[in-house]
Amino acid sequence: MTAREGEEFPWWLVILGVTGLVLFYQVWASEIYSQVMRSLVAGIEITVAVTLIAYGMACALGLGLALAGMSRFRLLRQAARLWIEVIRGVPIMVLLLYVAFVLAPALVWAWNWFGSRMGAAPVSSRDFPLIARAVMALTLAYSAFLAEIFRAGLQAVDKGQIEAAMSLGLSGWQRFRHIVFPQAFRMILPPLGNDFVAMVKDSSLVSILGVADITQLGKVMAAGNFRYFETYNMVALLYLVMTIGLSIGLRRLERRLRLKEK
Repeated sequence: MTAREGEEFPWWLVILGVTGLVLFYQVWASEIYSQVMRSLVAGIEITVAVTLIAYGMACALGLGLALAGMSRFRLLRQAARLWIEVIRGVPIMVLLLYVAFVLAPALVWAWNWFGSRMGAAPVSSRDFPLIARAVMALTLAYSAFLAEIFRAGLQAVDKGQIEAAMSLGLSGWQRFRHIVFPQAFRMILPPLGNDFVAMVKDSSLVSILGVADITQLGKVMAAGNFRYFETYNMVALLYLVMTIGLSIGLRRLERRLRLKEK
């Protein structure tokens, strides 16, 4: 038996690969598909940027919420739990609309209120770009889910190792940096990867705010030329290339980490 005992040959990947090659051939051979692809290329950069920035900020906020939820202070624990439960209970699309049209104007008003007392120039809601509002909404939405992932990973670390580190005189930050987080990260890498792939897909929701991502550009083009079949074939293909590529890369990374542990 090989090291990959029990793994089946990925025929599903072969089928998707062949389908993708057919569509990419259409892009090369068909003027319609070529035109669609040229129109969508600009949206790839926006989709990638929104995903990377929002996910990075969500990880930082989620880790902070996880640590607050494990704090010895009751106020921090209750505040973190309130945040997580409220954010997880609101659909992402609703949260996008709320942040864009309720929270962002409120922040602008608060800035102007404090700024007027500090001598700062006033700003308007138009100075708060829609793409920034979309990133903020995705950050808030995913911070709650990532907080639970971080909490589960941190609590899964053997307490005996933490006590041993304390006996060696390591500070709280040193214990977290050298003992707790490295072990927790190996355990939470799969769910973190899954959430990253999910955010790539959920980033398409920012199109409801008019952000020029892949989905929005596809909608605009399909409405203009009525080539719905070709346009949405390409939109779906671009998302599939990104998500399946990420999934394969994350599986290889997980396999390498498992081999290093052995």
